[in-house]
Amino acid sequence: MRRVSVIGNAGSGKSTLARALAARLGVPQVELDGIYHQPGWSPLAKGELVRRVGEAAAGDGWVMDGNYSAVRQLIWSRADTVVWLDLPRRLVMRRLIWRTIRRLIRRTELWNGNREPWGNLVRWDPQMSIIAWAWHQHAVYQQRYAAAVLDPAWEHLRFIRVTSPRDVRTLLDRAGRSPTGS
Repeated sequence: MRRVSVIGNAGSGKSTLARALAARLGVPQVELDGIYHQPGWSPLAKGELVRRVGEAAAGDGWVMDGNYSAVRQLIWSRADTVVWLDLPRRLVMRRLIWRTIRRLIRRTELWNGNREPWGNLVRWDPQMSIIAWAWHQHAVYQQRYAAAVLDPAWEHLRFIRVTSPRDVRTLLDRAGRSPTGS
């Protein structure tokens, strides 16, 4: 396990797991949101996103977290492992709502000067609220990644489906046991 893609719903703990896994494996963490979300929440142009992610994916080892379909093929063609955070919706939503509230209160900078918008708490448009997005995308991600596990195009990948906080701890414990994380 040297090149790992961490995927899952918003609020499932992708970045937290990726950070911990990267530290145990001794490789860089690449947070796709940090590349994509430019100042003022402006999206990075697709060509530039592909270029930057391609540079990161060319490395010998990394842990990348995010679900960007524009670069999934690129990442997965280089990855050896995909960790799919498939936690229960109620757990994801609880974590996401509390995370959003904490970030709002603390005015935490996320990426490139961006901060959590208040609309995340009060809007129900998935394009305007990460909470609404996570609610609506939960089943979409489950279907998408369940299909990917069975897709022969990805047979070179080791898929690890994580369905509980206990699974997360087990994964991290195992990754910390050997220099290669295998």
